[in-house]
Amino acid sequence: MKPVCLLLIFIVTVVSGTSFRRFRRNANQEYKMCVAEELLQLCNEMAGQETKSSAKIVCIPARDRMECITKIKQREADFLAVDPEDMYVAKNEPEQDFALFEEIRTKEEPEAEFRYEAVAVIHKDLNINGMEGLKGLNSCHTGVGRNVGYKIPLTKLKQKGIIGNLAEPELSPRENELKAFSTLFSKACIVGKWSPDPKINLKLKRKYSNLCALCEHPDICDYPDLFSGYDGALRCLAHNGGQIAWTKVIFVRKFFGLPVGITPAKPTTEDPSKFAYLCPDGTKVPVTDTPCTWAARPWQGYMTNAAIAKSVDELRRKIENLNVIGSKNHADWLQKVLELNDKTAPKENKIISPEDYLNKANYTDVIERDYGPPFKTIRFCVTSKDEQDKCRTLSKVAFSRNIRPRFDCVLEANVQNCLKSIRDDGADIITLDAGLVDTAVNQFNLKPVVAEQYGPTGGSYYAVAVVKKDSSIRSFEDLRGKKSCHTGIGRTAGYNAPLFTLVTKGLIKEGECPYPKALANFFTAGSCLPGAKEDRLKLDVAVSEKLCSLCAGDLERNNQSAKCNFDQTESYSGYTGAFRCLVQGGGDVAFVKHVTVPGNTDGNNPEVWAKDLKSDNYELLCPNDGRAPVSEYAKCNLAHAPPHMVVTSNTKSDSLVDEIRNALLSISTEFTKRPDWFKLFGTYNGKKDLLFKDSATGLVSISGESEIQKDYSKLLAVVNACH
Repeated sequence: MKPVCLLLIFIVTVVSGTSFRRFRRNANQEYKMCVAEELLQLCNEMAGQETKSSAKIVCIPARDRMECITKIKQREADFLAVDPEDMYVAKNEPEQDFALFEEIRTKEEPEAEFRYEAVAVIHKDLNINGMEGLKGLNSCHTGVGRNVGYKIPLTKLKQKGIIGNLAEPELSPRENELKAFSTLFSKACIVGKWSPDPKINLKLKRKYSNLCALCEHPDICDYPDLFSGYDGALRCLAHNGGQIAWTKVIFVRKFFGLPVGITPAKPTTEDPSKFAYLCPDGTKVPVTDTPCTWAARPWQGYMTNAAIAKSVDELRRKIENLNVIGSKNHADWLQKVLELNDKTAPKENKIISPEDYLNKANYTDVIERDYGPPFKTIRFCVTSKDEQDKCRTLSKVAFSRNIRPRFDCVLEANVQNCLKSIRDDGADIITLDAGLVDTAVNQFNLKPVVAEQYGPTGGSYYAVAVVKKDSSIRSFEDLRGKKSCHTGIGRTAGYNAPLFTLVTKGLIKEGECPYPKALANFFTAGSCLPGAKEDRLKLDVAVSEKLCSLCAGDLERNNQSAKCNFDQTESYSGYTGAFRCLVQGGGDVAFVKHVTVPGNTDGNNPEVWAKDLKSDNYELLCPNDGRAPVSEYAKCNLAHAPPHMVVTSNTKSDSLVDEIRNALLSISTEFTKRPDWFKLFGTYNGKKDLLFKDSATGLVSISGESEIQKDYSKLLAVVNACH
């Protein structure tokens, strides 16, 4: 065969092979879907479904949607399901290149451009000339904090100069809004929880009672109410003295018996000829005509990065196939992973950036709703870079989810500096162990405003002593000369409770001051008591060295300069750290809280040092001697301790304290309900107990001193006798 022919055959073979490989790669495209870690099993179940599409989905777990956005930006994942609020966070990422490629639309309105559109409806014969005519009207709303009936009218009326000052510094953001509505309208119906704190809620409703006057139950002003919600606002307009109603288009059409999307008109007793839309320019449009809208809420959808967005056709088909299968089988993953249900369906949209997607709905300013200056913030004091990172993420996601004021983050070297900063108005809040709360109150003029909750035990926990099951230690006397692991100096479970136990049992003499030195003399083989090297303690070098001898520094970053730091830069600091000190640091006993062992064993902590640990290899050392299983903490503990609490300056006004309390309770409510949006409680980038304790399940308002706190005060009286 001639060389030319051989060359041609070679070229054809190479080209054909290349085409075949390209075909094979495109026909079997792999897309990495990012999901919150608690949804990983459901996602894997979804990914295993056989579909007509040859695309393959691989599930990538993340802490929450905020980490998913980061993973997509860094090309560690390809796409995720998002709300408009997530799109807002994504669009503000530096050097972002995200894109929306598929919407989640309702089957009822498959061709609607937006999920819903906000409108104002009035009586057709209402004598109104322009926006100024809104003053003094009776106004009907869907409910407090809701989009079309609250946030959108507030935002748009503020832009038009119809609503007055929304930034009075002595009022909280919520009260500023309520006062503005109360001043603008003569009467209204705005139901709901005006504050997650019952006392603040009641106080505001009494102060601005005209905003409840049009409700079915003005004295309650909460759900359920005949004149609340989308259709309730229209009932309020038509039958309860309302002159304007804020609702969405689809409910207007249903209320007046007009066709909606694919649903034909249905007769009602309401007469549409008597009503009109009030347009943002002050004109009127009959409700039977095309509505004039004030803003719209975009659809949910699926977001990717710009690079993947160029080749998502097969992924679109995959999602459509999965929707059919999931709907047919009523699969849990359909709603929880794909955010689809029997009333929705995925629909291809033109590739668009999150910013353009939000702006076309006129929705960006509705999310932002910042009415300053002055722009209010709640400054969280943090003591490490990891904690600062979590704080900044909280700030972004809370702002996008309508929680005001926004959070800011102040980094200080240690807790002591944070307490000074809050006292001197350089920061506003920090979460503290009950022992440190006592210090904050008595030495820095601070006060607690909310407390953590812990599952079945509610707002308290038990301080316990943990030993290995094969240990020969059977009593506290046996601890003399051993090695001890503590959460941190001044903290309840790791310092105050064991010290109180040793003093009351006579193993450390009462008044053997200073007590840190007494601990060093008792645990002569060494300890890890994070924070013991701090200058403010004025301990002898030999004492602080002994109390820090078991500490490890930052093991993950191999940073020995962090050795014996009070914060999480010391790997053996905190509850998990003290237990880790027992597991791998040579400790004989760890002083922690009752949930520490179960939280770090039996597969509950995936870190290398903990992943194979079994809870039944550890026992509690009881103060009355003997040992007990870790599950019997209620009868074998060193103290029943108050919860960790968030403190602020005692010099702040009541309204500012209410504002802080309101925002904290709001993030607790929002993110315990949807931890996939943001995991408020739990590890962050592998670090534990940042901002709040990992074991917390919620936040509650503090009112008065509980019996547990009173008993704890007696413990502190003994511990503080040497200070």
